[in-house]
Amino acid sequence: MELIAKLFVVFLQIGCFSIGGGYAVISLIQNQIVGKYGWLTEKTFGDIITISQMTPGPLAVNASTFAGFQLAGVWGAAAATAGCVAGGIVLSLLLYVFFKKKGNSFYMTHLLKGLKAASTGLILSAAGTILLLTFWGSSDIGQLSLSGIEIRSVALFVSALLLPRIIVPLFTKGKVKGLGPVALMLLTGAAGFFLYH
Repeated sequence: MELIAKLFVVFLQIGCFSIGGGYAVISLIQNQIVGKYGWLTEKTFGDIITISQMTPGPLAVNASTFAGFQLAGVWGAAAATAGCVAGGIVLSLLLYVFFKKKGNSFYMTHLLKGLKAASTGLILSAAGTILLLTFWGSSDIGQLSLSGIEIRSVALFVSALLLPRIIVPLFTKGKVKGLGPVALMLLTGAAGFFLYH
């Protein structure tokens, strides 16, 4: 029961500070559940982020649900999800009231510019974390080496970058303009299955 309460509190904090959306909060979730509490390994965390991206719904909520389930089953999933969502709801309501009164003020304009820059940095940090976990299985830069890189993951990554807008139009002589995200996910998922099986 203590772990379930702790999950609620930790994800309540994460929900309150998830400025910039789901990708911006990945580093914060990783810092808490992998770094601070040691509840999950980096590999398990990376798997949770991958699953969270593939399932419908907000990434932060999906990640909290999967992390909570991994740690404490159904009740852990419920506590982590409730904490993540409750923080965002309360903060959104407070910000709505504040914006309604002071939305066009000089200070609010500059505050939003600062938050936009910070959330962009957090999103890029999350992209870096996901990239490191995908290619090396670790986000600890001190442990990375070229010999430890996962070549199959790099090949899938490059394919996912090039297939939609370059390779498909070239091979179809322009008849197909690109590959949609669903088709891309299915193709790279199938390719990953065969490459790693």
